[in-house]
Amino acid sequence: MTSWRGTPETPLSPNPTSTCTILSNIGKQKTQPRKISHSSTQGALTHLLKSSLGSGILAMPHAFLHGGLIFGAIGTVIVGFICTHCVKLLVKCSQKLSARVKRPTLGFEDTAETAFQTGPEQFRGLAQFARTFVQMALFATYYFGNTVYVVFIATSFKQVLEMQTGFRMDIRLYILAVTVPLMPLGIIRTMKALVPLSVTALIFIIFGLLITMYETLKDLPPFSERLYITPPAQWPIFFATVLFAMEGIGTVLPIENSMSNPKRFLGCPGVLNTAMTVVVALYGFVGFFGYLSFGEKTQASITLNLGSTWLAETVKVLVALSILFTYGLQFTVPTEIVWKKISPMVSESKQEAGYYILRAAMIFGTIIIGVIVPDLGPFISLVGAVFFSILGLFCPAIIELMTYYDEGYGPMKWMLIKDTIIILLAAAALISGSYSSFMEIVAFYQGSST
Repeated sequence: MTSWRGTPETPLSPNPTSTCTILSNIGKQKTQPRKISHSSTQGALTHLLKSSLGSGILAMPHAFLHGGLIFGAIGTVIVGFICTHCVKLLVKCSQKLSARVKRPTLGFEDTAETAFQTGPEQFRGLAQFARTFVQMALFATYYFGNTVYVVFIATSFKQVLEMQTGFRMDIRLYILAVTVPLMPLGIIRTMKALVPLSVTALIFIIFGLLITMYETLKDLPPFSERLYITPPAQWPIFFATVLFAMEGIGTVLPIENSMSNPKRFLGCPGVLNTAMTVVVALYGFVGFFGYLSFGEKTQASITLNLGSTWLAETVKVLVALSILFTYGLQFTVPTEIVWKKISPMVSESKQEAGYYILRAAMIFGTIIIGVIVPDLGPFISLVGAVFFSILGLFCPAIIELMTYYDEGYGPMKWMLIKDTIIILLAAAALISGSYSSFMEIVAFYQGSST
């Protein structure tokens, strides 16, 4: 049976990272109908849960540190609702635009380009810019997301070695040392070779999270010992961190495109609503009780709060290894985006060598950035504030405005009002979150120099 809704050319793989699961096939969909094998609704739900539940959840207690118990719980639900709504915007626009231009599937940047091409005439000249903008946002989001994980791996191993040996060394040297295992693992290109690492990583993160929550829920203090609501000056860090942990909009279109019945992705309950309900509930649970347990001592990853027992040290190693093992899969996204731009300039005989040289150089780039900004907490909130607010909030709202221009935006132009509010929220998250994160980074350097 021929269908206009196709599958990505590369299957989704298990990935324990909440925000970094896009595969290298973005934008490669065929322009002609073809025979395809679709995934089931249950399969799509599994893929979305796998891509959404991951190491980002470990940063949630640190988000609650900047929000408080009550504000954090309510804020997590609000951010989850907004993120889910923006995902729905993107999927609905992709479905509508693919039918409009009679293409089987549209990736994120395809959707943006087509929205402008078929939108208001005065904006059609910006179609190529819209495509490039989304590509750059995808690149920056996932490249700097990988940089965050480099810092996390180094921080975890630093803490374990210091606990076990008493040997102390600057975090920047640990980040440089991570290059040794990271380079051979990160340079792997084929998805088949990456699958065993991804499966192992998924097992590690599940065990690590279970043990972490076991340790966290022991001997909880009374609620009265924690802040219910923090000062408003800390809220930008809260929202930026939750955005980083929860936002996974890049995974959505490949999953939705793979379904035999894409209409079941949306709706009630639908794949998206079911998955995001589980994600928000679990993220809120971990954030709430993680902050309740550790209070003002809560670190950027809850695993770093665990003690020096063999069980706690095992968790830190397992989670660090899980991120290390999936670094290559996560790194495929930014590498492919850059390679598409420069591969035409490389001779046919040097294509393979050129690809691996590019990949190695970009991996080393994440190491250098990590050395420059080695403080995990503000780095997470900075990436969330800048890149995930643009990709997860701003872009879907703009795409919907272009897509529904000819239809008048509904009664009383409610769609225009709603998308304008989302754009303003994205701008607020970008500006306030970036400023607060930058100030924390400056404070880190001032503290380390004294």
